[in-house]
Amino acid sequence: MTAQENTPRNLVINGDCIEVMQAFGTGSVDFILTDPPYVTRFRDRQGRTVANDDNARWLRPAFAQMHRVLKQGGFCVSFYGWNKVDLFVEAWKAAGFRIVGHLVFRKRYASSARFLRYEHEQAYLLAKGDPVLPARPVPDVLDFPYTGNKLHPTQKPVAALRRLIGAFTQPGDLVLDPLSGSGSTLAAAHLLGRDWLGVELDVAHYQTAGKRMAALQQRDRKAAA
Repeated sequence: MTAQENTPRNLVINGDCIEVMQAFGTGSVDFILTDPPYVTRFRDRQGRTVANDDNARWLRPAFAQMHRVLKQGGFCVSFYGWNKVDLFVEAWKAAGFRIVGHLVFRKRYASSARFLRYEHEQAYLLAKGDPVLPARPVPDVLDFPYTGNKLHPTQKPVAALRRLIGAFTQPGDLVLDPLSGSGSTLAAAHLLGRDWLGVELDVAHYQTAGKRMAALQQRDRKAAA
């Protein structure tokens, strides 16, 4: 069985991403796009929290597995918490990733306000090895439409994620989100004709992502009928 055959496609898995990824083949994933817990003990206005956001024990082993399963020359885009950036950079470098770019997602609203009004999200572009430059690089500042966070307390907009997936993958490539939440990365990948694979620890979010992807697949079947 090849590394690619070890790794499922078009599936959402409920489980600990470190344990789940250990079963995936080395170099079997074409692109990773993920929004991990920011290690900030986040709580939204409704009191919702994010699993494992109260500790960083998972950070290094999770990114070590992401680096292993990513193909040589592949990219990973990871959101991060600005006030814990040292922890994230240490984990990325320890895993073997190279930092090759930085992304800012511009909001038209403030997610919170303390010393400043927080009107952006951010992510780093990470590389494994020496990737080929994209044919049409996306800007490093992208719009971030408001999702309403109805499906997840830190729900990301599919439109912004589609821009990234479109820039760094080809149709049929496998896009992995090992911390998939409500499945926004998976939905964006599916809409672009990419294969997708998600892992989510929280049962409720896993179920949300599963229903979301099943609805998209059903829509495609009806359109093809």
